[in-house]
Amino acid sequence: MVTFKDQLYAWRGVIFALFLRELQSKFNDKFGLGWAFLEPFIFIFALSFFRSLLHDGDVHSIPLFIFMMIGLMGLQTFTSCMNGVSTSIRRNKPLYAFRQVQPFAAIITAGFLELIIKTTVIFLLYIALYLLDETFVLNDPLLLIFLFTMLWVFGVAVGMLFAIASAFVPEVDKIKSMLARPLLFISCVFFSLQDVPEEVWPYLTWNPLVHFNELARFACFESYGQHGVNISYILEITTVTLFLSLSLYHITWKKVLSR
Repeated sequence: MVTFKDQLYAWRGVIFALFLRELQSKFNDKFGLGWAFLEPFIFIFALSFFRSLLHDGDVHSIPLFIFMMIGLMGLQTFTSCMNGVSTSIRRNKPLYAFRQVQPFAAIITAGFLELIIKTTVIFLLYIALYLLDETFVLNDPLLLIFLFTMLWVFGVAVGMLFAIASAFVPEVDKIKSMLARPLLFISCVFFSLQDVPEEVWPYLTWNPLVHFNELARFACFESYGQHGVNISYILEITTVTLFLSLSLYHITWKKVLSR
């Protein structure tokens, strides 16, 4: 009789094997993990340059480079988790012939891999800030860690919904790409919510990434404030999305295996 402890050991072995497989396939070029750091760093510099053409100096008490870094890392954390998880079921489809491998193991592996990568990139960016003499004291580190965790959970949950949907309708991947493109312009990455009139706020604050980015900036700089955003919306949207994704997986995972 297979005990629960034996199942945990088997589950751990499957996830570790999938993790090594994902890691090897993701960084099989010469740049490896270095490209995961260079890409956002170059992008932040480019966005900071273009933003400085419109407005030079601090952005509501936040240095321009740090302002862009927080917004871009929030966006990339969400999109990378969503894209990684949304394709995890399809990428590992040949492995489902083994009884121990299930789609949920591929989802967990892809989610944790993106979490490790983004954590490493944030640490390297902090070192870059230190070398550039742009260090600062965090206003609320616990809030920042909480927001990063919730953003990762939200990205995994949305990715799971797209992964299940694309297993039945492959064209969903094209819809996902179309929906992800305008996020750079409507998620308060390039600008602050305080830069637009309050009459426009209801048309922007439906986007959870606006709340994540603005509250992350407030967690770093108290003087920035938390105008127009609240943490309760983040908790509600993350909880609802995670519940829907897990419920949908529980209902359809056997059908996903047969697709």
